[in-house]
Amino acid sequence: MKTTIKSLFFLSLLFVSCTAKTPTTQQDCTVQHLDWTRDAVIYEVNVRQYTPEGTFAAFQQYLPQLKELGVDVLWFMPIHRISETNRKGTLGSYYSIDDYKSINPEFGTHNDFKILVEEAHKAGFKVIIDWVANHTGWDNHWYKNNPEWYAVDSLGNHYSPYDWTDVAQLDFTNTDMRDAMLDAMKYWVSDFNIDGFRCDFAGDVPTDFWENARVELDKIKPVFMLAESEKSELLNHAFDADYAWEFMHIMNEIAKGNKNANHIDEYLQKIDTLICPDAYKLNLITNHDENSWNGTEYERLGAGVEAFAVLTYTLNGIPLIYTGQEIGLKKRLEFFEKDAIPSFERNETFEFYQRLNHLKHQYKVLSAGIAGGKVERINTNADDKVFCFERANKNEDIVVVLNLSNEDVAIEFSDYTLSGNYVDYFKNTENATITQSLQPWEYQVLIKSKK
Repeated sequence: MKTTIKSLFFLSLLFVSCTAKTPTTQQDCTVQHLDWTRDAVIYEVNVRQYTPEGTFAAFQQYLPQLKELGVDVLWFMPIHRISETNRKGTLGSYYSIDDYKSINPEFGTHNDFKILVEEAHKAGFKVIIDWVANHTGWDNHWYKNNPEWYAVDSLGNHYSPYDWTDVAQLDFTNTDMRDAMLDAMKYWVSDFNIDGFRCDFAGDVPTDFWENARVELDKIKPVFMLAESEKSELLNHAFDADYAWEFMHIMNEIAKGNKNANHIDEYLQKIDTLICPDAYKLNLITNHDENSWNGTEYERLGAGVEAFAVLTYTLNGIPLIYTGQEIGLKKRLEFFEKDAIPSFERNETFEFYQRLNHLKHQYKVLSAGIAGGKVERINTNADDKVFCFERANKNEDIVVVLNLSNEDVAIEFSDYTLSGNYVDYFKNTENATITQSLQPWEYQVLIKSKK
């Protein structure tokens, strides 16, 4: 989220610790995914820090480069005007919304954003915006004109959720507030033609609000909905995807040596019992919160950054790239102050993510949800260090081998052999075999076309 990640971390642990009694079946779920979401890569745009100007117009100049990178969905962090009361830092948190139908003057005007969306669509991108439904800034006109729309404590006082003192908690028992919230969401779909929402702190907003919002928004145009949550019921009727937070934390702990590759297998088996079979997970190694509050992916994952990135692309789900990740930015970006990225010059990291994006798009076996191949682990003599798995359909077979340790590992397979001509994707060699001796954090992606 925003002013601190600590509360979200503990909340995410609460959500993922709840185990469903029976697996969720597809019959329990009604979300219909748009075709373009199956092989999509999401790119999170931090407009404030993207350029020295920090405007929509300045960012727009990077659309060709992002097209070359191969991302599909541009997720814009909140674009709304920021409240001044109790503001944190000089510029404030993007997530302290002053007016849901406003544009942050830092970034430009309503027309500037409309032009940006139009140009993004012309270039083939989809556009989603961040939506902060749980709370508003203290200057929001709702707070001034409709204080009854806000929650009160035992003393009758309005309050902030957690330690987010720059925002006020909304009351979702108030139907008028709900109607106004939905009206504001519709505004961005109908008037700006956006393609959906990334919904901040979605798990603390009542599920029935999101379910109703999905129905009403889809009447305007079919949308894509991403929940910042691991509350699995949100995926049944409201959201296409939610966050793979637990997975991200497992990767962090593996990098530290506190967990091992077997914990990934346990995680995958668990989520199979928790979410709809066709629901998506957002797989990530960094985002705005992780970068600013917990450290860059290089601080947290060390030499394993590339191996873990490969994992986020090849497991089932949708991968995320955050602003600067594609160039290997090794800097924590300020959250409440101006802190522009000095350059987006193409480099080896850019080419690495370009290759991953091409991989995601080219092979349908990597499609998200039930359209892709099922993840089947291949056991080795070193399963605590090596995560090896296969995804196959009638036309394609992909085998991924990752040494998720800082040690050299010699691997053996007791009951698995490659059959046919595989291409080593990153080395671009044919007749490839699985490397029997893996260096620390080494990875392989082997592909066979059955056509």
